[in-house]
Amino acid sequence: MPGGVVITGTADTGRIEAPVTMKAYLMCAFAAFGGIFFGYDTGWMGGVLGMPYFIRLYTGLQYPAAGDATAKTAFHLTAEDQSLTTSILSAGTFFGAIIAGDVADFIGRRMTIITGCFVFSVGCILETASTGLAVMVVGRLIAGAGVGFISAIIILYMSEIAPKKVRGALVAGYQFCITIGILLANCVVYATQNRDDTGSYRIPIAIQFLWAIILSTGLYFLPESPRYFVKKGKLEKAAKALCSVRGQPIESEFIQDELAEIMANHEYEMQVIPQTSYIGGWTNCFKGNITKGSSNSRRTTVGILMQMMQQLTGINFIFYFGTVFFQSLGTISNPFLITLITSLVNTCSTPLSFWMIERFGRRSILIYGAMGMIISQFIVGIIGVTAGAPQNNNSSAVQAMIAFICINIFFFAITWGPSAWVVVGEIFPIPIRSRGVGLSTASNWFWNCIIGVITPYLVGTAPGDANLGAKVFFLWGSLCCISCAFAYFLVPEMKGLSLEQVDRMLEETNPRNSAKWVPHSTFADEMGLTHKGVAMTDDGDIEKVQAPIVSEKSAV
Repeated sequence: MPGGVVITGTADTGRIEAPVTMKAYLMCAFAAFGGIFFGYDTGWMGGVLGMPYFIRLYTGLQYPAAGDATAKTAFHLTAEDQSLTTSILSAGTFFGAIIAGDVADFIGRRMTIITGCFVFSVGCILETASTGLAVMVVGRLIAGAGVGFISAIIILYMSEIAPKKVRGALVAGYQFCITIGILLANCVVYATQNRDDTGSYRIPIAIQFLWAIILSTGLYFLPESPRYFVKKGKLEKAAKALCSVRGQPIESEFIQDELAEIMANHEYEMQVIPQTSYIGGWTNCFKGNITKGSSNSRRTTVGILMQMMQQLTGINFIFYFGTVFFQSLGTISNPFLITLITSLVNTCSTPLSFWMIERFGRRSILIYGAMGMIISQFIVGIIGVTAGAPQNNNSSAVQAMIAFICINIFFFAITWGPSAWVVVGEIFPIPIRSRGVGLSTASNWFWNCIIGVITPYLVGTAPGDANLGAKVFFLWGSLCCISCAFAYFLVPEMKGLSLEQVDRMLEETNPRNSAKWVPHSTFADEMGLTHKGVAMTDDGDIEKVQAPIVSEKSAV
């Protein structure tokens, strides 16, 4: 006879998850801390590229004399060097994010993030020690691989442990931490910009060690994702992890119901997506008819395109090259301060998304957020080619441009910033979730890299550069039109659903009608776990048995 606890499921769609506890909030809030890696690295590089000492060290140019306008104009890194130092990190994160999916399935979500912290630290040592381009580039490539691990698996981990009622808000906390990272970086850069020694850039870089220590130490004490243990067939560990995440004893009917639903969904998905070879595991991500909303190919496409569209809103143009762009406008005396203000707008706006994403849903705010960015960016472009053109020296027009840039950041911060990460964390089934999230995050970094490579040439003033100036906002506005159409036609609404219910919703409806879909059954009921439970013995073995309770369970 099997001993231990018998896990049985429920047919009640409202009882597949335990009540939300403060512990769940705190665990997800700490995991979201990983966003600081992403944001801080985005923030410090843009400021460092405009530091006088850094420019002199890396180019060999002497500081321009006070009245020498020609020398002042020429005193900057070449577009080629700006492109390389900015984009190489994204190249590292691209490969790191792809590799992270496999690593997370092998050693677990938690240990993968801790490994990413270690890899990042190695790259950070090289960046801090650098006095020339070669070492800086190698350091950023290695640090990028670590950020790729962290950025991909943090979303996976948070989505798998967060309660469904507040999952969107908690995962949006990751984006909030990104904005905090950008703000902190700009504050540090603002404080060190005028130092005439290596401390001007080494201090902002070295501070990143602190984020790695805090995240890796804290995660060591947090539980593993219960869905990872279900995927590995370690149900006793899954039950214990779920107890820790939900703050309930293992005998709790809430734990039984939720674990049974996760197990039943995984069993169902394994019938639909059989696991074969290593290569077969990757090709599973692209199986099925792409026109069918529940197919793996459709989900993977939506995840990859979601992250691509987020990057093509042009937001990182502001955070990577904002200081350089503001310098080019001609009437701004302190471009570092303006960059700091844009970061403040980003950070202060993002918390509004915690409420919006659960009140209005993911799909709606993506559509209306894109519309807001389209209007803002076209206004910036129009002003920039008329009254705000550098030759007009019109400070009022430039101030208006900055105001609408801040409005554009506001719309991004409350919509596309957090929602893109939430959708990616929710849309994949268990068998391909880690690889799907990895591919989607890799897409984010791939397009981040592309933007980092091409933007210096788009706005550069050297011979052969496009010299678009403010006209670049017409490009970003046009791409936001595509993002709006993408959200309307392809992004489903997943608000208030468990990850298992998302699978069923995608099978039964389409994106435009997804907000009306209501759960009507559970996987546990359909797979027979309401009548036959799973017994976990004291030594960890499992066995299906006749459930001792077949009627609907009473509330705990």
